Amino acid sequence: MSAETSRRDGPARLTLGVEEEFLLVDADGRLSRQGPVVAERTDSPDGELQQELTRCQVESATGVCLTVDEVAGQLGELRGRLARTAAGRQLRLLPVGCPVFAENRSPEITPNPRYQRAAAEFGATARVAATCGCHVHVAIPDKETGVRLSDHLRPWLPLLLTVTANSVFADGSDSGYCSWRYPLWSRWPSAGPPPVFGSVDHYESAVDTMLRSGAIIDRGMVYWDIRLSDDQPTLEFRIGDVAAQVDEAALLAVVVRGLVRTALEEISDGHPAPALSSEALRANLWRAARDGFTGRILHPKTGCLTPVADQWAETVELIKPALKEYGDDEFVERGFARLRENGGGARRQRAAFDRRRNLHDVVGLLAVDPAQE
Repeated sequence: MSAETSRRDGPARLTLGVEEEFLLVDADGRLSRQGPVVAERTDSPDGELQQELTRCQVESATGVCLTVDEVAGQLGELRGRLARTAAGRQLRLLPVGCPVFAENRSPEITPNPRYQRAAAEFGATARVAATCGCHVHVAIPDKETGVRLSDHLRPWLPLLLTVTANSVFADGSDSGYCSWRYPLWSRWPSAGPPPVFGSVDHYESAVDTMLRSGAIIDRGMVYWDIRLSDDQPTLEFRIGDVAAQVDEAALLAVVVRGLVRTALEEISDGHPAPALSSEALRANLWRAARDGFTGRILHPKTGCLTPVADQWAETVELIKPALKEYGDDEFVERGFARLRENGGGARRQRAAFDRRRNLHDVVGLLAVDPAQE
């Protein structure tokens, strides 16, 4: 995954990259063991395909993108290619945050030395880790700026989680959450919202502490909801479930970029990072995971429970200059209009189940069409 800062007749422009994780299931909706084979046998000219921690998963990563059309186009192509390879092995590709059905055994760990070590070190945390997220990379000029951006954008994590909340069912029943993936993923000792750092030195000290304690086995296991990428000059937002639909993943990506661009202006103007305690942020993330787009969460400024849709309307106005700069404003307005109408992935899952009280209908709703381009 990569992103970079590009220049077109003026100030640096922020490029994007998006990673998506998927589940592979058989005709009965049960988890497959063929993730490594499907990833290996799928061509990806415009991006990357990778193995994941468990054998029931595959991961895609776009190349460097500047426009929302590039993001959506590459995401759609990667999904289609993976779905066709899966179909050739009588499998289906599911963009969903958690396994829908109850399984007779824990997902198998991919036979990779790093993954095997993680499974040995973290036990049941790793064995229940078949959760699928959407990670957005935004180009940054340097690590110091990245840390300052992380400090500024922490309060928006709950709102961002609602855009792709897409993991209602787990172990064969309704979890009571719109994003059950988020609480599950937060079991990792390095997961959850990042602290307020203030400097790269503080960031690196926190990473070093986790390494020395054994809470992570390497820097790739820094799982904060916002983190610096070690491989690319990017800030990575790891807050979202994998989106049910390509347009929702692209919406998350360009909104994240809009927030980053706006925060860069605030930092340049000397505005300090918003004051928000880790306790308040964690409480609001729990609320966002439970309620999703159709619920209410704490407003980052007033602290009052406020409908998510209303908060997004305010946020879009806040970042509108940045959205217009990249030509994303109309796409974002259409995207949120659709979410207000259909409620997002979580509500669509529940609606599909409620028609016949059948989880196979949820799997059918989610499965990527192999004909998708």
